[in-house]
Amino acid sequence: MSADFLYGIEVVINGLMAGVLYALVALGFVLIFKASGIFNYAQGVMALFAALTLVGIMEGQVPFSHLINAVFGTEIHHFGWHVPALLAIAMTLLVMVAFAWMVQHFVFRHLVGQEPIILFMATIGLAYFLEGVGDLMWGSDIKTLALGLPQGGSLWVEEATQGLGGDDFYGFFLDKLDMVATVVAIVLVGALIAFAQYTKQGRAMRAVADDHQAALSVGISLNYIWVLVWSLAGLVALVAGVMWGAKSGVQFSLSLIALKALPVLMLGGFTSIPGAIVGGLIIGVGEKLFEYLIGPMVGGATENWFAYVLALIFLVFRPQGLFGEKIIERV
Repeated sequence: MSADFLYGIEVVINGLMAGVLYALVALGFVLIFKASGIFNYAQGVMALFAALTLVGIMEGQVPFSHLINAVFGTEIHHFGWHVPALLAIAMTLLVMVAFAWMVQHFVFRHLVGQEPIILFMATIGLAYFLEGVGDLMWGSDIKTLALGLPQGGSLWVEEATQGLGGDDFYGFFLDKLDMVATVVAIVLVGALIAFAQYTKQGRAMRAVADDHQAALSVGISLNYIWVLVWSLAGLVALVAGVMWGAKSGVQFSLSLIALKALPVLMLGGFTSIPGAIVGGLIIGVGEKLFEYLIGPMVGGATENWFAYVLALIFLVFRPQGLFGEKIIERV
């Protein structure tokens, strides 16, 4: 095999790993939209808030310490202890579940039956509110998420594949953190699919997604299902925040990962979990291959816009996405 062919395989593998992470972010959107018809603009900020909370709990930081110190003239910043990573993750998940309950109880419970644009605007307000609360609680400085996850390229993979393409090929370069993130994302996606297919709560969630009134008629509580859905979206946001935060640091630009999920949703459809997975893989592989093959001809940096151009083409020819339901309305 030639070195160029093997480098192409390396690009595809890295694209698949990136695509799994894109799909993970998109899943949060799909879960909420499928069950309630709400496009959650705040999903990216939820990932940021979860990562900030996790770092704050692990480091024993006092929430709202900057505000407390400014009001009372104190110098309190830390409790003086550190929380183990697994316990901190469990505590952060409890915070996200509490957030899900508050969102449903104080916001969307009062907006039942409103137009979709009103619900969408509510999630925009929720995103800015949550970002501000995260800033007040934990500060705006860049934080390091030290979970002990492996960093750097895998020497084992590089040495095992070295020389496959002759002296011009130096082995596959695969980032160890990307490999771990891919495995975690695959396990989470599989667990969510199994939950939706084989559990009582999952079947109730699918019933609500299909028909709210029919679900109510058989005794399914919409409030309970929506809190459950927002909690699952919080879990997805936590995992995405951990993976992306460990990769690039916990900073407020982390909330922009939601923008990468939009082309994925346009390709896969807003109501399909398999669509989010396939769409993420297409975007991940497509942008890496396009950068590898076409990027040098057009000056590079094509990964910043390739996904959106591909999504635009899909919107023209198949607006509902690959797995979305075609909606026909009489006029």
